[in-house]
Order: sequence, then structure tokens, then C-alpha cells
Amino acid sequence: MTQRSLSSLNWVSQFLEGTPGDEVTGGSPRQVPGACWSRVRPEPMPEPVLRLWSDEVAREIGLEVAEPGLLGGNGLVEGMDPYAQRYGGYQFGNWAGQLGDGRAITLGEVVKGNRVMELQLKGSGKTPYSRFSDGRAVLRSSIREFLCSEAMHHLGVPTTRALSLVTTGEDVIRDVMYDGRPAPEPGAIVCRVAESFIRFGSFEIHSMSGDGRTLRILVDDTVRRHFPGHSSDTDEGLVEWLMEVAARTSQTIAHWMRVGFVHGVMNTDNMSIHGLTIDYGPYGWLEGFEPGWTPNTTDSGTRRYSYGQQAQIGAWNIARLLEAISPLMEDPVRLNGVLDSYYDSYREHSSRMWAEKLGLDEFEEGDGDLVTDLTSNLQLTETDMTIFFRLLSTIDGTDLENLDPAFYDEGEIRSDEWNAWLTRWWDRVDGKPDRGAMLQANPKYVLRNWMAQLAIDAAEKGDYSVAMELYEMLKNPYSEQSEHEEKWFSKRPEWARNRVGCSMLSCSS
Repeated sequence: MTQRSLSSLNWVSQFLEGTPGDEVTGGSPRQVPGACWSRVRPEPMPEPVLRLWSDEVAREIGLEVAEPGLLGGNGLVEGMDPYAQRYGGYQFGNWAGQLGDGRAITLGEVVKGNRVMELQLKGSGKTPYSRFSDGRAVLRSSIREFLCSEAMHHLGVPTTRALSLVTTGEDVIRDVMYDGRPAPEPGAIVCRVAESFIRFGSFEIHSMSGDGRTLRILVDDTVRRHFPGHSSDTDEGLVEWLMEVAARTSQTIAHWMRVGFVHGVMNTDNMSIHGLTIDYGPYGWLEGFEPGWTPNTTDSGTRRYSYGQQAQIGAWNIARLLEAISPLMEDPVRLNGVLDSYYDSYREHSSRMWAEKLGLDEFEEGDGDLVTDLTSNLQLTETDMTIFFRLLSTIDGTDLENLDPAFYDEGEIRSDEWNAWLTRWWDRVDGKPDRGAMLQANPKYVLRNWMAQLAIDAAEKGDYSVAMELYEMLKNPYSEQSEHEEKWFSKRPEWARNRVGCSMLSCSS
């Protein structure tokens, strides 16, 4: 029996058919007013080689065989109609104008059953939105995206997925830390998959330019195709749709907080209309519990996108989306309720998250103080967030020393503050925490930056075994997996404390 290949999939072009596009085809950088997309072909790569592959994602879209050439941008199959999306965005709080897919090209959408999934190549060449860039991506950032998007899925965090990683056989010049020292790096392309890659900025670009016609078409098409049960015909319908967007966004950010994930660059062009985690750039996981930590060196001055700010930035971004949609409203004041609903939804998700992390039957009045005092204690000395909560899920209330491995200065758990808090927590759960809920809320394994860096270091020497080991392990982040415990269930090694790629990252990819 012939295996199902890319050519055998049911390709459609619903986004192109439902929205206005660029009259010019090709990747020359330019302004593209009045359009949601531009047709553009991936650029052929000299030597595409498949390095990483997700059987799970392949099954979801009905694919059985990997084709490195096509997944590396070398050719198309019948039904593909590739394009780059146009959008704008607020970057670090400032309107940046036209942005768009500068190094991502969507091959098309695939229908399987009642689902439609968009397949997009990241790093496959110039588009009209590449500005001064080359449209390429490097192996370093591609490994980080492939591993993290799949790890997040298995953590239960809404996310885009990754089907494949193909190296291109060419070098790409990048200035990793923007310090005037560009150097060649191996190129790569990730094929990522989502129900769509529509962003907050997809709407903002038309609203900010006063293009109400295109804004209306895009909103109507988005609601019709992606939010069944909602309507965009009335103020009430728009408000209900936006409340759904706000609810999905709040849930995803609450999940980020639960697992200690920091997105690193929450610009509105990096916010999915579906509430998916999207655009894996300078992300990171908390090592020591520091609410003010951000992995993004570009953000080191203001820490706008730090761990503790993510929920508030989510609200700020929702507010910008509401402003973008407001020209379609007869009574824009009604949009105020959407922002209120975001805050209500986030509080609900956050309370449920803390109840699960602490093994509470439910989050009650007064539990907020228990959480506040816990997060204060976690900052008394350097404390590994992932290890602390995982060990808390298993301890008997009298065996406090079992938490020692979470502290960089072991023995710190015996302080008065910690003894007092642990006594309060043990009393609150009546000595019977819901360990099942805790073990499913507190992962044992997450993709720490130093782990990803080890995979990158090996891959750059031609060894993808570390990346594959992490990929397989992170499919079961809540399982004990004792064979991996000594190697991967550990605090950040000292060599990674100040290393580029571990504690310091940029948007360079």
C-alpha cells in the first residue's frame, strides 16, 4: 500500500479565498496596503535533510511519509498555494506598523475529518514582509521551536505544533547578541502546524491604517471559519467572540504561569487569535523562582515581558485588539466588558491552577495569602521552581528535608519562614493533599534552556541524539521516567548560569 504523502493530502486555500490579497506575487520587500496576504514561493535549499520528525503531528494531518525536499521548500504539490500573511503589531508597547511573515511561508491548509490545519515553513526564504532580513532561520532557533512547541503540547498548554525540522545545507549569517559580531550558522526550516496563524496584529494593521473594509472582511472570515457558534454581524456577536478570544488567552497565560514558562516577547503580532502559544523565540523556563526574570536581552532594561508581568501584558494586548475592532462597533463602549471578562477569566484559571499545584480541594477565601506567602518564600533564596513543586507533590508533611534538592543552598528549607508556611499548608490540606492533581499540575520535566542548548551544541556537530532524547522524554513530562531523573531532573548547572542561549537570548534566529 502506498504511504500517504504530502501530495495525497486534501489541500485547500480557505484563507486566500476568504480575504483580500496582494496583487503582486513574489518576495520583494514592500508595503502591501489593503491586503491580508501575499503569494510567495519558498526558496529552494541546496541540501535539505530531515533531522527531527513528529509522528503525532503527521498522524493528525493524515501524513505517513516525510519528504525532506518539500518540507525544505524545494517544490510544491498540487493544491498548495503558498503565501505569507500580512499583519502589524505593538512591539514592546510601541506601534511598529506593517510587519508580517518575514521568514514564514504557509504552504496551504489541509482538511482531515472536520479539522482544517495550516502548514507553514519557517525559514524558507524572503517574503514581502522580510524588510532587511533574508527570510532564513538557523538550526539553533529551529531546534528550540521544534522541541518547545511539542513539549508545551504534552504539558497541556495550548500551542502551535511542529511536524518536522529540516537542515538546509547552507550557512546563514546572524549576529546572535546584536553586538556587532555576525557569524555563519547552519540553516534550518521547521514545518509548524496550527488551525491558523492569525494574530492580534492581523486585525490591528487594517484598523491602524483606517482600512475598515479589509478589517470587516477579515473579522467575518475569521469568526465564520474558526469560531463556530459565534457571529460578527452585531455588536453583541462581536463582544461574545472577543470574550472567547480573551478567555482562551487568559487560560494559556495561566498555563504558562503554572509550568514556569516565560514567552519573552509578547508583542501583539506574537499573540494568536486562538489563544495558542506562538512564535517561540527568546523564551525560557524559570530556574530560580524570579517573577522579574525575562530571558530576552532586548527586554533587560524594562522587563516588560518578565514572568510576573505576563498576565498583565495579556490584558494590555487584549485592550489593543479591542481598539482595533472598535471601528466595527456601533457602541464601542460595550467592548469594556471584554477586558473585564479577561481579568475574571484569568483569576478563575489562576485560582484553579494554584489549587491543583498545592493539592487543595478548591481555592477558598484566604488561600490567596497562602499563595502570596509561598511566592515570597520562594524568593528568599535561589529556589528551583520545577523541582520544588514536584517534590512538594510527594512529601509527607513531616519530611521537610525531602525538599532540599530544590534549593541551590540546601538546608534553606529549615528556615523559620519555610517551617511556618509548610505547617500552614499541611494544616490547610488536613494532611491529605490531592496528590493526583498535584502530580498532573507540577511537571517533572520541562525544556529548560540549558537542556535545549545541549541539544543545539550536539546538533551543530551533526549529533541529533540529544534532541531526540529530549523530544521523547518531554512527551511524558508528568511521568517519573526514572531513567532520565539523574540527568534531566536537576537544577541548572553552573556552566549555564551566564551562558548565551541559557540565561541570555535574543530575537535573532
